[in-house]
Amino acid sequence: MEATAERIRRHGFGRPRYFETLICRHGRTPIGFALYYFTYSTFLGRPTLYLEDLFVLAEARGNGAGRALLRALAKVAMRRGCGRMEWTVLDWNTPSIRFYRKLGAKLRREWILTRLTGAPLRRLARAR
Repeated sequence: MEATAERIRRHGFGRPRYFETLICRHGRTPIGFALYYFTYSTFLGRPTLYLEDLFVLAEARGNGAGRALLRALAKVAMRRGCGRMEWTVLDWNTPSIRFYRKLGAKLRREWILTRLTGAPLRRLARAR
């Protein structure tokens, strides 16, 4: 884990803002959050709301918090003119996969998440 409170403050609340967050509360107590940002689909010619993290405390799961967060995100996506919402889920996370499918989400197995990090990222950045 490389995240720090300082990085999160700078990237989420500074300028530029790299992400936005919704907090789900039960009364005054935070029980979950959704962290998201926007990408752009050249195929659709519209923005995409990308959900990076959806988290609900274990003791609060099964009571509608996840669904409430996704509903709120769908409203943000519609308000911002998005053509879609996207996110990833780990292939072993069967409870989440079941939950997403129940909402009507389609798992796109033909798309492979591709990532550059660490030394390969630095090497590419230096390449001429």
